[in-house]
Amino acid sequence: MDVEFGTDGWRTTVEEFTTPRVRAVGQAVADHVLAAADADAPAVAVGYDPREESRPAAEELARVLRVNGVDALVADRDTPTPVVAWTIVDRGLAGALQVTASHNPPSYNGIKFVPEDGAPASAAVTDRLAEALRPPDPRPEPEWGSVREADLREPYLEAALAFVDADLDGLRVAYDAMYGSGRGVTDDLLSRAGADVRCLRGERDPSFGGTPPEPSAGHLAALTDRVAGGEAALGVANDGDADRLGVVTPERGVVDPNWVYAALYDHLLETGGSPDGSGEPASAAGDAVRTVSTTFLLDRIAAAHGQAVHETPVGFKWVAEAMATHDALVGGEESGGYGVAGHLRNKDGVLVALLVAAAHAAEPLDDRLDRLRERHGDIVQERVSVDCPDARKAAVVEALGDRIPDRVAGTAVEDVGTADGFKLLLADGSWLLVRPSGTEPKLRVYAEAGSAARIEELLDAGRALVEPLVDASG
Repeated sequence: MDVEFGTDGWRTTVEEFTTPRVRAVGQAVADHVLAAADADAPAVAVGYDPREESRPAAEELARVLRVNGVDALVADRDTPTPVVAWTIVDRGLAGALQVTASHNPPSYNGIKFVPEDGAPASAAVTDRLAEALRPPDPRPEPEWGSVREADLREPYLEAALAFVDADLDGLRVAYDAMYGSGRGVTDDLLSRAGADVRCLRGERDPSFGGTPPEPSAGHLAALTDRVAGGEAALGVANDGDADRLGVVTPERGVVDPNWVYAALYDHLLETGGSPDGSGEPASAAGDAVRTVSTTFLLDRIAAAHGQAVHETPVGFKWVAEAMATHDALVGGEESGGYGVAGHLRNKDGVLVALLVAAAHAAEPLDDRLDRLRERHGDIVQERVSVDCPDARKAAVVEALGDRIPDRVAGTAVEDVGTADGFKLLLADGSWLLVRPSGTEPKLRVYAEAGSAARIEELLDAGRALVEPLVDASG
């Protein structure tokens, strides 16, 4: 059956998101949790985002779980992925299924499976699910489980307020829900912490207003205008399922997610590694975890505090795994997903919105970023994509391994990382990364340097290195 689990679950076009495939995923998950269950009737949470097909698909998944003897706890309305993931740990569930295509346009949908620890499913788990896909296989009716609805948001909000000691009294925050499942959740959390919240695009719209629900600069013009115009001191936005966060400040507009991560990490280290400000670390170490495509600025901040940074392949499942292995304080990636130890080893754009607001209340975010730049240097990061059919990706990456140059854009290559593709570390502190996309028929070329002009040189060199290899592989 044509269901492929990528870096963050199964995602496909709505034409391919068929009922038989949804049911097959439900059956695979039922088999998985039953095989690992300690109880006779394990329970699985089922959530969904605002897309037109998401609630019906969630109901199909719940039915498949039920006839397999698995209890299904269904969200009473579309609900953020991190809320559903947190519910697993809070209630001791066997896992969760979340129907969402995250930041993709409404022409896409998908399903994420989250295991019992609330972290993203490992590659080993998703491989087992892919191998176990099959039509539903009901048990005799007396052995069926139950299906019930519940508000998953309120317990989460109470726990988030207890976890983060944030006094936002009077802080004016503009929140762009982008018509996603963060509406009525992230803004409610900020309001309960004392902020004066102005909400944009806070209605349910399965089409997301015709704009992909991705909190990037090109999609946050209205939020940027509100902050620049003085209506709010800070702007925050979530993607469609609210596991990612975008941030807007008066001076910078939409802040590069790498810098958001730097500010978040700096704030957590300032508070002794404890989001509640108690000085008691949420983790034994103040280490950070980042993907290969995330900024080296974190390494500089960590070193200044005597901490370490651990690098992983792209994908939060690898970040979550490294957070556990290294007992790290925080994990994140350059696409705007961040997780904090003691809360959830998963991306959480709701809780981190509160943490960023707390950091801003302690020191205006623009001032904090100026301070970090002055102390640790400037960084600029960009990426481009090179078309490459999925069937050719492996051959191109293998060919690149045999043709790593000694110099890139006039600068010596000092080291080469191979955690995910090839990361060329240059003598001037900049780097160039080439890796295959896990979701599209493309190769990604990333670069980080101290200036935009240098970035252009590196990206041009990266394209010149990769494009002939793609052509040759055809």
